[in-house]
Amino acid sequence: MSKQRNKRKTIEKYFANEPKKDKNTQSEDEEAQAPASKDSKKNRNWAQAMTELKKDFETQMRELEEKLGKERREMQEKHENEVSSLVKEIQKIAEENSMLKTSLGQMDKTVQKVIEEKNALKSKIGQMEKEIRKLSEENKSFRQRIEFREIDEFTRNQESIIQNQKNEKLEENVKYLIEKTTDMENRLRKDNLKIIGIPESHDQEKSLDIIFKELLQQNCPDILEAEGKIEMERIHQSPRERDHKKPTPRNIIAKFQNSQVKEKILQAARRTQFKYRGAAVRITQDLAATTLEARRAWNTIYRKAKELRMQPRMNYPARLNVLFQGKRWTFNEPGEFQMFLLEWPELNRRFDLHIQDSGEAWRLEERGEI
Repeated sequence: MSKQRNKRKTIEKYFANEPKKDKNTQSEDEEAQAPASKDSKKNRNWAQAMTELKKDFETQMRELEEKLGKERREMQEKHENEVSSLVKEIQKIAEENSMLKTSLGQMDKTVQKVIEEKNALKSKIGQMEKEIRKLSEENKSFRQRIEFREIDEFTRNQESIIQNQKNEKLEENVKYLIEKTTDMENRLRKDNLKIIGIPESHDQEKSLDIIFKELLQQNCPDILEAEGKIEMERIHQSPRERDHKKPTPRNIIAKFQNSQVKEKILQAARRTQFKYRGAAVRITQDLAATTLEARRAWNTIYRKAKELRMQPRMNYPARLNVLFQGKRWTFNEPGEFQMFLLEWPELNRRFDLHIQDSGEAWRLEERGEI
């Protein structure tokens, strides 16, 4: 009985560990991710419950078989002893015919006792047969429940596979939308230049467009002479994105009406180091934040490739182009470059790649190493 109670406790424990859904508190993202974790937890609980039930049933069957075998052997030995006793008594009666009458009563009593023990044995065997039938019925019930659970588990697995396929499709769509949004933002910024390093202590009476023209006059006067007046739609300072405690000057964003003029200024800034009142100034293409983040992921590889004189270039939007064995190679993401290194063991030994924190990546970008 205690073992049956243990079985019931195991089953109740399984059902008690089943997680309950709370539709009011789950967000749309949680609904997409929850089925996989819940199914995994439910599968583990189910496997544990089935293992415990199987062990319990096997233990009971072994105990029952041992009990039956032991009782049968005892009864057989007892029966053999009694038969042997009867044989001896009969021989004794044959040898002692004179004592037949007195021994007959004793024989009747012995036979009666044997009959009673035989009846008792039949009763015990009948009780054991009932217990065996009961265990067989329970075993059948357990098998049916296991079959139902297997069917239910198969159904849940199919539903989980369908949901995972939907999630993968959704992730692909989200990735596609992000790429399209980033590309659109970069196209909107195509006529913009980012000026980095203009000191915050510049003449406050001068507007940003005058300061920018002075920067061009000091570093690339030929562009001003060739173009004359440079028309800009707007020029402004961007908000601080870094630690406010650091004295990092804010960037200046300039939007040009003529994209050719913008490209000339950008090419000149790549050829020479611009300065404004003694301070080093960088001019780069204004890009979306996600594109800049993708480019920062290349910082470590870019710097190492530059040390190895592989002439690294950063193509739009965030693809690395290097020169190796007289051929230009282009990689869309760092993972592709690492797979490329595995194909060239000698080059792989020369690269010592490690994960770079965002602070170091930002400093490399600010110094103009990418």
